[in-house]
Amino acid sequence: MSIFKGSGVAIVTPMHENGEVDFERFAKQLEFQIANGTDAIIVCGTTGEASTLSHEEHLEVIKYCIKTVAGRIPVIAGTGSNCTDTAIYLSKEAEAAGADGLLVVSPYYNKATQNGLYAHFKAIAESVKVPILLYNIPGRTGCNIQPETIVRLCTEVENIAGVKEASGDIKQITRLAALADGCVDIYSGNDHEIVPIMSVGGLGVISVLANVAPAQTHEMCQKFLDGDIEGSRKMQLEAVELCDALFCEVNPIPVKKALELMGMDTGTLRRPLTEMEPAHVQRLEKAMKEYGIL
Repeated sequence: MSIFKGSGVAIVTPMHENGEVDFERFAKQLEFQIANGTDAIIVCGTTGEASTLSHEEHLEVIKYCIKTVAGRIPVIAGTGSNCTDTAIYLSKEAEAAGADGLLVVSPYYNKATQNGLYAHFKAIAESVKVPILLYNIPGRTGCNIQPETIVRLCTEVENIAGVKEASGDIKQITRLAALADGCVDIYSGNDHEIVPIMSVGGLGVISVLANVAPAQTHEMCQKFLDGDIEGSRKMQLEAVELCDALFCEVNPIPVKKALELMGMDTGTLRRPLTEMEPAHVQRLEKAMKEYGIL
């Protein structure tokens, strides 16, 4: 049974100006997502600036998210680390807090071998019972989980359910789908590729776009799942300029600015992230107006 189908939002973590987590604004973001049809919340991922949260903050954000969502839609907690023991600790704590699933990124900086990746993910999965999604984003981690390794993990480890694929390599993802033959739940990790990945068997997206366009991202996925391929394709193409603008600087700089432009300010960014360049803000604002969310 898949954790979810459709649009899962990789939700931002709002911050006060002093850098502390702003839980009041976080609650508003969660309610906005649920009210607009988002199918799952993915908390403390890349977009949530998890890499700059302390372990205590990381778990506090996860627990608050689970409590606030209160079972209305699944909550998937980001619990990855480049240290296997740390990932196990975070995963156990998230499971105990009531997470419906875990998103575990490949170990960054270490650049493990495929055998090392297998051992890393297997150890994490065996420490918990909730389903796990692998997170393949080699552009950030310097480490690519090969299709054969993903299929091996999903077939040999009971609670590894699938993968968030953000490699941007459609050839690799298509090969994964062919090798998996339905045993791997594949989610797009890039908003530009929602429909292409669903066309080879993907179940949806873990989305940055959904932070600012939750109803549209849900509808794009739902149309595809309902068999309206042409309608889904049209929505994908209509979102291209906005997706480009949301990634014209490193995520989550643009999406936090976009939320501010929408009147849903999520506060400051933690260093080393900095404020968006003025020319890029103009590009983002223009794309948002053309898309109809400003």
